Amino acid sequence: MAASAVSGPLPTPDDPRFPADRAPRCADLQALDAQVVQCRACPRLVTWREQVAVQKRAAYLGWDYWARPVPGFGPADAALAVVGLAPAAHGGNRTGRMFTGDPSGDFLVKGLYAVGLASQPTAASADDGLALRGVRLAAPVHCAPPDNKPTPGERDTCRPWLAAELALLGPGLRAVVVLGGFGWQALLPVLADAGWQLPRPRPKFGHGARVTLTGGGGLGDLRLFGCYHPSQRNVNTGLLTLPMLEAVFRDAAAAAGLQEPGRTGPTG
Repeated sequence: MAASAVSGPLPTPDDPRFPADRAPRCADLQALDAQVVQCRACPRLVTWREQVAVQKRAAYLGWDYWARPVPGFGPADAALAVVGLAPAAHGGNRTGRMFTGDPSGDFLVKGLYAVGLASQPTAASADDGLALRGVRLAAPVHCAPPDNKPTPGERDTCRPWLAAELALLGPGLRAVVVLGGFGWQALLPVLADAGWQLPRPRPKFGHGARVTLTGGGGLGDLRLFGCYHPSQRNVNTGLLTLPMLEAVFRDAAAAAGLQEPGRTGPTG
């Protein structure tokens, strides 16, 4: 599923080849996460994430920003993956955990909690006790980008991390919720390279989109669910509401075997 390692001397973290070389070598998610946080392969993103850590928002002046790539978050045997866009400058880039410390993360985790996939409805810091049940939070780009807009080149450089992460989740991965069109477009090539068969023409992103991909080479079928990204803009304009988010997670959890269809509340 992950890209092949490059030949020759091992690339250093600031080499664009670093993700493609290191990701396939990782034997488990712990090893992958340790490699991800070292990466400096995209100069523009490195400059931005570190600049933000110095030019802090007034509310976070007392914080020692993470200011590194943010690894995925969730159990190694997750049956459901949630693929977003990239860490927020003053969210994941500050706290060091995906979807943590910003309004988008609060909204997302509230939705997961409502359907029994998170231990609590808030995500404030990496040590706040949050645990996810059967869910892994992932992203096509692991560094906070300026204006929340990674370039296609940055997306492609970072792609081996996502490919390896999904591969390491193994055959137990049964469903993916994709938050927004960027994540959708970034994920489809990864799944195709891994051996899942994409319909032709390729399915388009949309909130409520549902696609079943047939697996090959020992892979089981995979269910994709499209969901608007829980950005402040989408939430504040009403494009995405909490009931809409909960409905997607409820259906995805059922498809992943994590929840009985029709369940509406958090686990005890």
